[in-house]
Amino acid sequence: MESDLWRRCSISKIILVAVLLLVLLCRVICKASPINCTISNDPLPILHEFYKPGDLVIGGVVSQVLFIYNPFIFNKEPTQTLASEPIYFTPRIAYKATLHLHSTQHRFVPNFNCDNRNSLTALIGGSFSKISVNVATISSRFKDPQLTYGSFVATHAAKAGFPFLYQMVPNENQQYKGIVWLLKHFRWTWIGLFAVGDDRGDRFLRIMLPMLSQNGICYAFITRLPKDAYLNELIDLILLQWKAYEFATKEKANVFLVYGEPPSFLALRMLQFLAPFIEMPPQGKVWIVTSHWDFASISIQKIWDIQIFHGSISFATHSNQPLGFQSYIQMVRPGWDNADNFIHDFWEQAFSCSLKMLEEQEESQESCTGEEKLETLPGTLFEMDMTGHSYNVYNAVYAVAHALHAIFKSISKHKRVVQERRLAFQNVQPWQLHQFLRSVLFNNNAGDTVQFNENGELLVGFDITNWLMFPNGSMERVKVGSLDPQAPAGKELTINNNQIVWHRSFNQVPPISVCNDNCYPGYRKAKKEREEFCCYDCVPCPEGMTSHQKDMDACVKCPEDEFPNKHRNQCIPKVLTYLSYEEPLGIILSILSICFTMSTGLVLKIYMSYKDTPIVKANNRTLSYIILVSILLSFLCSLLFIGQPGKVTCILRQMIFGLVFSVALSSILAKTITVILAFMATKPGSRMRQWVGKSLANSILLSGSAIQAGICLVWLSTYPPFPDVDMHSLHEEIILECNEGSVTMFYCVFGYLDFLAIVSFLVAFLARKLPDNFNETKFIAFSLLVFCSVWVLFVPVYLSTKGKYMVAVEVFSILSSSVGLLGCIFLPKCYCIIFRPELNNKELLMRRKMKAEISVSVRGAHGL
Repeated sequence: MESDLWRRCSISKIILVAVLLLVLLCRVICKASPINCTISNDPLPILHEFYKPGDLVIGGVVSQVLFIYNPFIFNKEPTQTLASEPIYFTPRIAYKATLHLHSTQHRFVPNFNCDNRNSLTALIGGSFSKISVNVATISSRFKDPQLTYGSFVATHAAKAGFPFLYQMVPNENQQYKGIVWLLKHFRWTWIGLFAVGDDRGDRFLRIMLPMLSQNGICYAFITRLPKDAYLNELIDLILLQWKAYEFATKEKANVFLVYGEPPSFLALRMLQFLAPFIEMPPQGKVWIVTSHWDFASISIQKIWDIQIFHGSISFATHSNQPLGFQSYIQMVRPGWDNADNFIHDFWEQAFSCSLKMLEEQEESQESCTGEEKLETLPGTLFEMDMTGHSYNVYNAVYAVAHALHAIFKSISKHKRVVQERRLAFQNVQPWQLHQFLRSVLFNNNAGDTVQFNENGELLVGFDITNWLMFPNGSMERVKVGSLDPQAPAGKELTINNNQIVWHRSFNQVPPISVCNDNCYPGYRKAKKEREEFCCYDCVPCPEGMTSHQKDMDACVKCPEDEFPNKHRNQCIPKVLTYLSYEEPLGIILSILSICFTMSTGLVLKIYMSYKDTPIVKANNRTLSYIILVSILLSFLCSLLFIGQPGKVTCILRQMIFGLVFSVALSSILAKTITVILAFMATKPGSRMRQWVGKSLANSILLSGSAIQAGICLVWLSTYPPFPDVDMHSLHEEIILECNEGSVTMFYCVFGYLDFLAIVSFLVAFLARKLPDNFNETKFIAFSLLVFCSVWVLFVPVYLSTKGKYMVAVEVFSILSSSVGLLGCIFLPKCYCIIFRPELNNKELLMRRKMKAEISVSVRGAHGL
């Protein structure tokens, strides 16, 4: 019972020390502390220190005091007067503060403990990289665990040099990714960059700029913030900022990304004070700031307007509200411990009063009652909620306490005597704490898990905070999202757009920050010469291409079965097209084909009805029948070209067309040659009589048709026509057509028809003046002239048209040439048969023939 009681008391002492330090650090870090201003001739004074007795001591290095003194220069003799150039959060003082913690209390004797009591177990600090590094330089010599609650540039070399450093903040690189995701979320591609002018800023830009470029984000300007807020640097900063703001306003950069630490931010806030005098900075900008951002004010800044930062978005280390923290803050009073100079200075500057005795006060100062309410202070001076840095301190203290508790439990397993166990626990060396800190894992009373990774970084995410600045000086931070690096890919960043309050100057929410307006669908981006890739012109998509999204880098072709619409922002399915029976053109050609077929049938009927009359019997009646049947079939053949192409129709249409016309032309050639031979055979002693007869005509007909049939057979056996789809000839249509297969054979068929037509025309032209019955050779010559003219014109017209109109041209040519043959050869004879029957007389025919022969003989005699 006694040992358990002692153990609980010992652990209580540890927790008491941790909580007391927690209270101290939370009060001074929780954006609660304006910065004390002290004038001193000592360049490195330590005027503020606070100790509480205990078995074990956890040291803390906090940055809250502003010293004004001469900067160190070596080109002239040091001045003996006080200077007026401010240094905020001087990292150099961190060296001395750390050495103080390794000395006897209230005495500066580094590395020597006079009374061997209250030895340092762990150290918490500092608030930003430079101080953390300076503290680590000293603490690493003593192998003291250091838990930094602010930023720390975690380079590989830095981690190797400080193996006993633990970060209560996540790795900065995770924050960089979150910034890029945030910019992409709101589609901000044109931003201004502010980075502290030292190696941290260099590293930030070295990492950030490629990430921005890879994600399509450009910067309008880069401005370097002063690493220390000296007066001359502030003047240079103001001049630089004025140019940057002016440029940014012209270039439509509505988003400013700021990377810096408390000194830089305090310098940036100086612009607020000067804004009314130099007309800067412009209103209506979105400030995106890293987790180091702090709106804490020094006392002279507490009345400054901060409306330009209204609607800012910051990445803050995740924080929560421990139970009882609000109640404790409301109970804090300056008289709780007279040794605490931190809270005394804060109280006086925050409430503009004095806690000194009346005789020590200045005449203009009022006395503090000590009962002032912290909740009445503006948010830039004091926040009632626990902030990210304070929460880091809170977790750091408890991490050390849990590590000590683990050590105590480990000692208890091996020590039986209470006194020995107590002495062993008091003699724990700082370096022994590391193995327990590395494996620490617990849930704090705010419900969050505290655990370090293998690099000594806290496994925690970021809160995305929206800052609301009110005209009365009050301030509120609203959590609008989070960044969780451990979340599944694509879900690391969550943003609630509806919760974000933007600056009042924006007419559109969320604001737009682009170099130029978007290129809408139907256009593509074209880079401007000598400018960033985010600045571009919008060029319409070329013919046949589309862009269906905003800001596309290139237009794309539609699929083969689709085409761009009028605005070229969408692909529309192409329409299947062919010369059909349902459309007007197909209907007209079909009607003409049927009408001409019926007309040919009527002529054939007339010929058959008057087959024994002299006109019909003259010039080989059988050949006339064959020509009429061929013409009739040619009219019907045109119907094969109308309708959806199929395998059978594609083969038949060209074959039948070629064979039918070759038969017709061969018959005409046979008829013409027969006329010539018959005339020559009438001369006395002519040997041509043996050639006159049906055998010659049949031979000409069969041979002329057989050659064409042979060409068609070769065509069919090699590469015959087949149904095909043409997706490219017409912009908006898919053509269903017959692919001719072998183009050579196609032109061979047409070429042979042209050969027959030309030969027949020449023979008929030579025989046009012979005394033929009713001058049939003249009609044949004229019909062949029409036939050749049609097919000569067919070639250029056919090649210049596409789709169904190409087929229509061929159908029209077939009909036209067939009509030419029918009309020129047979209509005159039909006219005589029907309307001039008196001319269809054998005796009259013979008399006219004899007169013609005598006339020819006389002309021949005169010729001799």
